[in-house]
Amino acid sequence: MEKIICLENINYHYHDAISALTDISLEIKRGERFAIIGANGTGKTTLLQIMNGLISPSSGKLFFKGDEVLKQTLKDKGFLRFFRGRVGYVFQDSDVQLFCPTVLDELLYGPLQLEIGETEAMDRAFEMMKMLNIEHLKERPTYMLSGGEKKKVAIGSVLTMNPEVLLLDEPTNGLDSKMQCFLVELMLALNEAGKTLVIATHDLSLVDELQATVGVLSEEHRMEKTGSAIDILKDEELLLRVNLIHEHIHRHRDIAHRHIHSHYLFHRHENS
Repeated sequence: MEKIICLENINYHYHDAISALTDISLEIKRGERFAIIGANGTGKTTLLQIMNGLISPSSGKLFFKGDEVLKQTLKDKGFLRFFRGRVGYVFQDSDVQLFCPTVLDELLYGPLQLEIGETEAMDRAFEMMKMLNIEHLKERPTYMLSGGEKKKVAIGSVLTMNPEVLLLDEPTNGLDSKMQCFLVELMLALNEAGKTLVIATHDLSLVDELQATVGVLSEEHRMEKTGSAIDILKDEELLLRVNLIHEHIHRHRDIAHRHIHSHYLFHRHENS
């Protein structure tokens, strides 16, 4: 499969001092489901923002479809339109992403910025509202929406631009179980339709449901391991080391029980 995103030796430092990413090299193929997992503070969001050109690495290179993405190239109107039309970013906090007066305005904003005609932009917006079942919200201000409704609008506002790649930062965070199920089904349907998905999450059950290729970030901000969801999720030693699951021991009389805790794995009892 064709490489669509390639990162070479990416480093990022806040204020030129605090390390957020260290020597990250990664390849994401067209049509792939790729999950970046790690504990809070390991650099997942920073890595997605670099992939979307929102921030530039301190050193290293980012390529999209073979073209290097740089501050200079993003200042070129033609390349900027090409890149922004093909890579969409869904923020963890929908309130950061939504700023237009109504839901309909949110869905129209991206296509109009890409200079898509008003008629086609309107067709895309209504098609997206129908797909996400939010037609009844079209005149609603986004601050009057529930968390799940905001997430639908945030995703819809990206999908109206019809990107090839979707970058989703902690997409299930703060959502109820019904909305989480809807979102998983939507992501799988989008991938089936040809979209490349890159998801940053610490939710191991989401990784399992998506059966994504997985990149594991350590608390030292390095890429600890990449592999299939099956291989990564069964590697308890790795998941313990990167603080995605934890273990504690308690005693019943003379028997000590060791428990593994996570959002994914069931408790396992071992006598010791």
